[in-house]
Amino acid sequence: MAPVVNATVETARRALAVQLQSAGNDSAELDARLLVGAALGLDLTGMVTAAKRTLTQDEADRLEDLARRRLAGEPVARILGIKEFWGLPLHLTAATLVPRPDTETVVERALELLCADGAAERALRIADLGTGSGAILLALLSELPNAHGFGTDISAEALQTASRNAAELGLSQRATWIACDYGSALTGAFDLIVSNPPYIPSADIAGLDIEVRAHDPRAALDGGADGLDAYRALISQSAGLMTSGGFLVVEVGQGQSGDVEALMTASGLSPTGPPKADLGGVPRAVSARRLPR
Repeated sequence: MAPVVNATVETARRALAVQLQSAGNDSAELDARLLVGAALGLDLTGMVTAAKRTLTQDEADRLEDLARRRLAGEPVARILGIKEFWGLPLHLTAATLVPRPDTETVVERALELLCADGAAERALRIADLGTGSGAILLALLSELPNAHGFGTDISAEALQTASRNAAELGLSQRATWIACDYGSALTGAFDLIVSNPPYIPSADIAGLDIEVRAHDPRAALDGGADGLDAYRALISQSAGLMTSGGFLVVEVGQGQSGDVEALMTASGLSPTGPPKADLGGVPRAVSARRLPR
């Protein structure tokens, strides 16, 4: 980005939006507003109030640095270190995925199943396998006031991030964080297990958008040769950790729902209907139940 000379807050925002749009950014206006706000420490109201104020040299330098990172393909959420999910602001680190709207489909399906079963007000035990930033688990805890959640991850840094998010959302007393591979260290029975595991086939990662392949942790993306390695591990583990009548809900990639349902069935679980599609129409949330005996 060219140095900003004698620019006002508004002209700097507009100039950055034009640059981002010219670079093919389809959210140029929003990104420009967020980056200018971050560089100047202003929220939307502050930016409107200060629209005609000239940037200081320090502000211009900070904005130039943020703009350079965005133009190089770094996601705004990575630059800001925070992303909203289910209306909740979540801190991010290099060890966590950027939570995406598609993943809210998992939360929606889980809540639908619990509500239909009359279980939403019960003292539920929930496990989120491979929790990352804690996005799915914390969204569920925010909706289920009597539930207690257990988030697992092999990354200590991810668990520290999830713990920080829980604390800032006032959910720490109902969230426990455990370092392990999916459900391998969990004990007891869970009413609901959720997961957004790595599901990209290894050979496909190089072709992903730069925002994903260069900035999301590879361990959270790479699902092995066919993209199903994580499901093979976590579904078999989950089947042994679920209460009678408990639910399992997982996020899947495009074209994977049938294979994941087959793995669930092979582990003795019963699919709970067709996968729930995300806003793009892609079958995204696959769910199953351990039938009461």
